[in-house]
Amino acid sequence: MPLLPHRIWSDADWRRIQLGYSSRDMDEKWDVFAEGDVVFLHRSWTGHGVFEATFVPADDGGRRIAGAVVERDRERYRGEDAEYDCLMLELVLSTIVLGETSRELRTRLVELMRRRSGNANVPAGVVQHSALGLRSDS
Repeated sequence: MPLLPHRIWSDADWRRIQLGYSSRDMDEKWDVFAEGDVVFLHRSWTGHGVFEATFVPADDGGRRIAGAVVERDRERYRGEDAEYDCLMLELVLSTIVLGETSRELRTRLVELMRRRSGNANVPAGVVQHSALGLRSDS
């Protein structure tokens, strides 16, 4: 991936990310697991891997993503560009795995999808649900 999230995840965030996330019902779209420093994000219904992100220690503590790959087979993932992929990677980790509200990231997703579709009236909830799905409370 040519664009990566700039976020530094705290040590507590990293410990939680390492625990992963397993979807619990049909409205959840992502399963996430870690092996060492690599985090894998898969679509829950198909099991297809979409992202692999390698985390490294950040200079001032916490972790950052040093590199990532994304699936480019249109049958498995409909991401089309680096901006969308970068946003989705961070959104899944933030909202699905960590359970954060991530309002700014969600707003960026809705704006991006509205621009792409040429329809400024696409409901935000539809955009978010189609890309992210829901997260069950633990």
